[in-house]
Amino acid sequence: MEDLLSKLASANPTSIEIIATIIFLLAIIHTFVVKKFQDLAHHCPKGSISYHTYHFLGEVEAVFGIWAGIFIIIYFFIGGYVEADVHGHTQQVREVLYYLEHKLNFTEPAFVFVIMCMAATRPVIKLAEKIIVLFSKILPFGSRRAFYISALIIGPILGSFITEPAAMTVTAIILLNCFYTDGSMSTKFKYATLGLLFVNISIGGTLTNYAAPPVVMVAAKWGWGMDFMFYNFGYKAVISIIICTLVISQIFKSELVGKIEGVGGDDGKPEPRLWKYIVHLLFLALVVLTAHHPIVFLGIFIFFLGFVTITATYQDKIKIIESLLVGFFLAGLVVLGGKQAWWLKPILSSLGDLPLFIGATGLTGITDNAALTYLASQVEGLSDSAKYSVMAGAVTGGGLTVIANAPNPAGLSILKDAFGEDGVSPMGLLKSALFPTIFTMFLMYLL
Repeated sequence: MEDLLSKLASANPTSIEIIATIIFLLAIIHTFVVKKFQDLAHHCPKGSISYHTYHFLGEVEAVFGIWAGIFIIIYFFIGGYVEADVHGHTQQVREVLYYLEHKLNFTEPAFVFVIMCMAATRPVIKLAEKIIVLFSKILPFGSRRAFYISALIIGPILGSFITEPAAMTVTAIILLNCFYTDGSMSTKFKYATLGLLFVNISIGGTLTNYAAPPVVMVAAKWGWGMDFMFYNFGYKAVISIIICTLVISQIFKSELVGKIEGVGGDDGKPEPRLWKYIVHLLFLALVVLTAHHPIVFLGIFIFFLGFVTITATYQDKIKIIESLLVGFFLAGLVVLGGKQAWWLKPILSSLGDLPLFIGATGLTGITDNAALTYLASQVEGLSDSAKYSVMAGAVTGGGLTVIANAPNPAGLSILKDAFGEDGVSPMGLLKSALFPTIFTMFLMYLL
């Protein structure tokens, strides 16, 4: 502890870093009081400027983007100039512009936006439903409970192959259609399912080295291949997903009786033919393969939009606005998170393996697990056991809050309306995620 305190004391953060940390804390506090802004909106004339302003301030997905905008304005006025290479010539540019253009990487927000739009299309959802139904038929439970178990096991594990944001989008839409729109499901059930979904998605992408944001940040630098991920994280994640899902389904078995509804029904649109499924999967695969090249996958996305327009008869409305809000959220997190290294690095470099594992799990809830592992990768001389502890904690704590894991805002944007006018309570989410988080911690540490 003394070593940690001395490192924090000697960190010497700049004034802009201190301001960024204060704004970051204000943004976190804002996420806990979004309901207050929603209440204020209901007291304003509907359609008025004040109504829309308070409603916007009450959107969880908008919080970090709003505070990042405030930070950029402050940075613009108090930041100085730096020398930067512009088209082969050294020029004086504003420090804030240099920070945004040269110090930050907005590939992840752009990727999540694109993959969420593509994964939410009707053929992808229908194909996922078919896979989940097929698996549910071999389970020794009633159809409704079996489908619930199958969705919360197969969906997150698919995240290791189609990426976590895509898996979150698909699974959340299936849960919305089949369970959350059912008026008979209790609020307690909805929260328990949401917490389980967030934790399962966070750990479900660890079977491979390219699907989970915190893994992508360090896999190349630390030399972690697919075999390493599976034998050190993947199989433990699968065990945790299966056991936690079975436990939650047992607790709410009285609400999971009867036949499943909302799957495979006649929605007035023709069933997509096989070639349409194949084309959608090819587009998804191309975006995943070019995930580190935003110019390329954005170009692919434009072609995808053209294909969706041509096949509109077989499509549902693309979730452009919802996806943009999620991208806005993540971009804000990138802007503010880029100035938090001054206090995160001393913590990561000062703790032993077990305290580091527990600390990483907790820190993930307030920083984003991808940002946490990225900062860990910048700490020189980190041991292999310390690297494992950071990653295990980062993925394990990914369901504790909305900001803990990049795909969480996507799931929240899809499911939040099912929680009524109050929306999703941050404390309610935290409590519901505790059981799967703690159980996963034991597996990650003991196995």
